[in-house]
Amino acid sequence: MSDYTTGELARLCGITVRTVQFYDARGLLHPSGLSEGGRRLYSESDLRKMRMICALKTLGLSLDAIQGVLASEHPEKVLLLLLEEQERRIGDEQETLERQKRAVDTVRETIRSGQMLSIESIADMDRMMEEAKKLKRLHWNMIWLAVPMTILEWTTILYWIFKGVWWPFAVCMPLVIVLGIVILKMYYQNTLYICPECGARFRPVFREMFWARHTPKARFLTCTKCGYHGWCVETYGKEE
Repeated sequence: MSDYTTGELARLCGITVRTVQFYDARGLLHPSGLSEGGRRLYSESDLRKMRMICALKTLGLSLDAIQGVLASEHPEKVLLLLLEEQERRIGDEQETLERQKRAVDTVRETIRSGQMLSIESIADMDRMMEEAKKLKRLHWNMIWLAVPMTILEWTTILYWIFKGVWWPFAVCMPLVIVLGIVILKMYYQNTLYICPECGARFRPVFREMFWARHTPKARFLTCTKCGYHGWCVETYGKEE
């Protein structure tokens, strides 16, 4: 079995030596042994683990989330699920871009030929662009609702602290609570989660989803289909 130094491990994984040392300090990957001169040595198993860490980091998981995935019973299944979901999204984006290109070519050729511009062509292009932006629109809608809510809340709190006037805070709080409920309901009703154990898409109970540890692409949940408890991949969807 081969042993790798810190530099060799970094080269094989396409990262820097400092990154390997940082992951070691964070407890994500420890060397399997030491050389006679005290140099850190990593095994083939360590190499596979480091490559998984790099892959999960590329997919957007935080270091704390990666540590949780590595400690789970089936880290490979979670990684495969993340890769499959990312591949599906890329495929959807490529298909949408190809349709948009065909629509643009049709409209351009119509204009160049001096013919009447087809309203149907423009409508089709708008519809395709709308499909591609569906998930992003959900996120932006949540942000646009959350920003004024946060500004309003902190403005009234600061006004209370520095001016001693409390009633604006009392008046705005019901509105803040209502907006918060709207944002959470919007998010909850438009997201599903994929279980790495059984592959089912499910929607957890609201309480569990709200308090669960999460990253931009995964959440620590209990599958409602098979009972698996661990990291599940988030995806867009209204129905299971």
